[in-house]
Amino acid sequence: MFWVRFRSSCIIAVCTVLALVLGGNVLFGVILLVSLVGMMEMYRVVDVHRAFPGIIGYFACAAYDFLLLFGMGAYRAEFFIAFFLVLMLGYVFTFPKYHSGQVTMVFFSFFYVAVMLSYVWQLRTSDGGAYLVWLVFIGSWGSDTCAYLVGRKFGKHKIVPKLSPKKSFEGCIGGVVGAAALGALFAAVFSEKLTLFSNPVFSCALMGAASSVLSQLGDWAASAIKRNFDVKDYGTLIPGHGGIMDRFDSVIFTAPVIYYLAQFL
Repeated sequence: MFWVRFRSSCIIAVCTVLALVLGGNVLFGVILLVSLVGMMEMYRVVDVHRAFPGIIGYFACAAYDFLLLFGMGAYRAEFFIAFFLVLMLGYVFTFPKYHSGQVTMVFFSFFYVAVMLSYVWQLRTSDGGAYLVWLVFIGSWGSDTCAYLVGRKFGKHKIVPKLSPKKSFEGCIGGVVGAAALGALFAAVFSEKLTLFSNPVFSCALMGAASSVLSQLGDWAASAIKRNFDVKDYGTLIPGHGGIMDRFDSVIFTAPVIYYLAQFL
């Protein structure tokens, strides 16, 4: 199992690096595809992945991303309202075919997956985004690796045993410290490119630590949803990991954090 997971991680890492380096429409297409698959996995939990409410959600995801692509992000509030109203119309006129919980999951998953992941592309296309976007993955996958290594060696005190029995308080601290150190190292190497910050090392270390905290929250949140619906994994697309949501649950939380912290630090 370890080598299956390792092989999958390497393939995902290579694909991610290529998409981030190329940016532009390539990254846009990757984010849209990942969002659609992630939403499908969420919809499958409540059995609407092939039903009318789910189809409305897929169209909303694509429409929202293209809204951003064409520079119309200022109208996102109006778009959210329109999506909600269309979804409610579908719910009312097909009643009682779908339960309110199913419809709620459609709306929730749109925000949880599509809106949150869109910040990867928004960050990449912002000023200095070609470098800042890497902090998203330092704060998620880098943090996850550090937390695993520290937790395996020193972990004794369970932090959320009912959600993730193997996660420890020591591992969580290791993830935060590790992400901060990786952020500082990243800034030290690319300090000349990170002109947005007066003190790149401090800013990137702080963003690494903050995103690590949210990254771990994202992991627990995804686990909580699975426990609620008695689901082991969101899918089988990625051997050794599960589905898209099993691998990108932390990125979903770190992307908007880095995007907004980069504007205020």
